[in-house]
Amino acid sequence: MASYTRIMVLLQLFFLSTSSTLIDFYSTNHANSAPLQGWLQRIRNGQISVDGTITTDPNALLRDGSQLVYHRQPWTEPDVPYLLKILYEDEDMIALDKPSGLQVLPGGLFQQRTVLTQLQWWASKQSSSSVHQVPPPVPVHRLGRGTSGILLCAKTKVAKTRLAAYFADGTSKVLNKRDINKGIDLNRKISKVYRALVTGIIQEDEVVIEQPIGMIQYPGVAKGLYVASPAGKPALSKVIVLERDVKGNCTFVQIQSGRPHQIRIHLATIGHPLLGDPLYVSGGQPKCLDSDPVDDNFAQDGGYPRPMKPLPGDCGYRLHAHQLVLLHPATNEVIEITAPIPSTLQTPQERQCKTAHTS
Repeated sequence: MASYTRIMVLLQLFFLSTSSTLIDFYSTNHANSAPLQGWLQRIRNGQISVDGTITTDPNALLRDGSQLVYHRQPWTEPDVPYLLKILYEDEDMIALDKPSGLQVLPGGLFQQRTVLTQLQWWASKQSSSSVHQVPPPVPVHRLGRGTSGILLCAKTKVAKTRLAAYFADGTSKVLNKRDINKGIDLNRKISKVYRALVTGIIQEDEVVIEQPIGMIQYPGVAKGLYVASPAGKPALSKVIVLERDVKGNCTFVQIQSGRPHQIRIHLATIGHPLLGDPLYVSGGQPKCLDSDPVDDNFAQDGGYPRPMKPLPGDCGYRLHAHQLVLLHPATNEVIEITAPIPSTLQTPQERQCKTAHTS
């Protein structure tokens, strides 16, 4: 996929109940995109039009029903892996094998080089060769940019609604210790198992982790960062040790998914963060908790500069969505999907068996 530069145009329609100035509107409603000085810079650069006319006066009054368009400056998106393998597909859904480093939904620097954009491109290509327009599949859950493996997407509105409900319902339910130790997960209509590589040697063969997960304010993460917190929502994980690499001082484990970043946080909580995790350290907290000054700090395009601290989307950790079992959203049939384990997450024994098989 060749490198390219895109200009993002954000179109917004607003019906203002009271009169407001251009700078007041953007600095109040879109403070996550840029600080006050950043929006002043964008307006004076002629990047915002009101009702089709470029407006450089920050104090211009807006009327009810004003049409505002913000023209984002050109930027070059970083190179990413883009190969998406299809693991399963029918009329209602499609399961993809997402590579590590590819973002699922547009955000930040990645607006075009995402899974969603590829799905839209696939659909447009099918529509051009078909009489009927083909709607693009839509991801019904997210995988972190650095996480590889199974990504489930819906091809119909009914499938989207039901699959999203499966994930939401599964996240809200926490099994008790007795059930999770028995491997019983009857309350969930969808269950996903991950392969992970953690730092250090886990001595026990199985570990059950009970650690609530909450949120804190964190620079560069508008909605807050998930961390281990006594005041957070309950979360329970069962870790199964697959193999210990004493020489490499790391452990290969299997673990089920749950709340956002639950795997990364829970493994860090027990002193075994994911190998290469740039964000979470022992205790389930970020490496840095102090805040970056951002009030008077803005980048060349007016937005916030990237924080010096690591962010949740940073890659480097070893995590792979390996298996998925779910009730089909249309037929209620039990579907099992498996994504091949990447070489970086294969145990020494698996690599040895693979070498022996190919030789």
